[in-house]
Amino acid sequence: MSMPPPIAAEGTNCEVSADLASLSMLASGGSRVTLTAEKLRLSCKCAHCTRARFDERFPDGFPGIAIVGVADLGYGLNISFSDGHNRGIYPKSYLVHLAEP
Repeated sequence: MSMPPPIAAEGTNCEVSADLASLSMLASGGSRVTLTAEKLRLSCKCAHCTRARFDERFPDGFPGIAIVGVADLGYGLNISFSDGHNRGIYPKSYLVHLAEP
């Protein structure tokens, strides 16, 4: 069975892996950084996720989560996930920060 083509955000150097499990992008200096879909979902800072963390309702993990869409907003990416969540905007500098060890 063939894998679907990678999702790429129009006009960016970002690409979602064929299995939808990670996002890779070019950082300043030309290095490529890769983030798993689970790490991205856990790192969402939208108001809904922030409130869920505050109320201690935010899950500890999202096993099997997939990236189903990426929209470039110029300063950041809006990432849609297989659980239906699509509210988070990830500034590109935040994505690079998340990829740091």
